[in-house]
Amino acid sequence: MPVIKVLPHPEYCPNGAEITAPAGTSICEALLENHINIEHACDMSCACTTCHVVVRAGYSSLNDAEEEEEDLLDRAWGLEPQSRLSCQAILAASDVTVEIPKYSINHAKENH
Repeated sequence: MPVIKVLPHPEYCPNGAEITAPAGTSICEALLENHINIEHACDMSCACTTCHVVVRAGYSSLNDAEEEEEDLLDRAWGLEPQSRLSCQAILAASDVTVEIPKYSINHAKENH
């Protein structure tokens, strides 16, 4: 099973984490299943950018981003070349390292 290394984030994962998830799982699903409550305002339907992550290692092992995801990413805060919507980034057999950006474009945060 691939390992997802999550870099520290002050709100979602202050100490960072290493979690495992089966290949074929989205990064967003894996984070949520491991109590890293990343935002996902559209319920993982590729309709917003709140689950945006930057893949610091293992980017090429993920499925290719489709045009719809790439169009949405243009609106993400802190866009980088290795940015993905975690709800659309599907794990393969390789490990990945992800960083959750400090900010997101979500005007209706839950649990706050």
